[in-house]
Amino acid sequence: MASNGLPSLHGKVALITGASKGIGRASAIALARLGATVVINFSSDEKAAQDTLNDVQKVNRGQGKLVRADVSTVDGVQFLVKQTVDAYSKIDILIPNAGLLPMKNLENTTEGDFDRAFSINVKGPYFLAQFAAPYMSRGSHIIFLSTTLTTASTVAPGYLLYNSTKGAIDQMTRVISKDLGHKGILVNAVAPGPTGTELFYHGKSEEMLKNIANFNPQGRIGTPEDIAEVIVFLSYSSWVSGQVIRANGGMA
Repeated sequence: MASNGLPSLHGKVALITGASKGIGRASAIALARLGATVVINFSSDEKAAQDTLNDVQKVNRGQGKLVRADVSTVDGVQFLVKQTVDAYSKIDILIPNAGLLPMKNLENTTEGDFDRAFSINVKGPYFLAQFAAPYMSRGSHIIFLSTTLTTASTVAPGYLLYNSTKGAIDQMTRVISKDLGHKGILVNAVAPGPTGTELFYHGKSEEMLKNIANFNPQGRIGTPEDIAEVIVFLSYSSWVSGQVIRANGGMA
């Protein structure tokens, strides 16, 4: 048993993209605390990634690995999976977390905006699942990241491009769970509400953040650690699959 009463994840290998900051970082530390060996993927901020690795190794006997790779490309995804499998021979928990939050309505979306958003938010997770699946055994988990905004009753036009990519994630979760179910691989997604990551805070005024917090019945913005709790739950589940779990404090 781990120190918090959960069964140990010792011997499990978790691969997390975009793990240098935010939800990816919080999930890496949470899983490492339970004994998992974590592969931390990053694309640009090596210092933040190294800081995450240091924190992971503090709680897990020095275990963990950094892999720099651009997971918006198939070559980058293949490289990341190969580095992981060469080091540990398997993948037990796959978390395609890397993503963009483009604020683009219909009028202001360029082809470049569209291609970049779908490459990182959709193509990367899609092919990561494809290349990782052969190295995942029965009882392994794929946990995608969606958003509560795909089912919110009100949404600002600026979320059009972002929501389009996350709607694809919802459908990938639903259908890949059927595709990989015969192998015993469980596939789910977490759909956070507003969560206090660097990506989320970028460009928002204090007044806007206060208004967003007031939309929540708990009167606050979620934390990366709140979302990591749900990811940990899904990493243990044996019968939850094909589901998009909303983690938003009751906002929607």
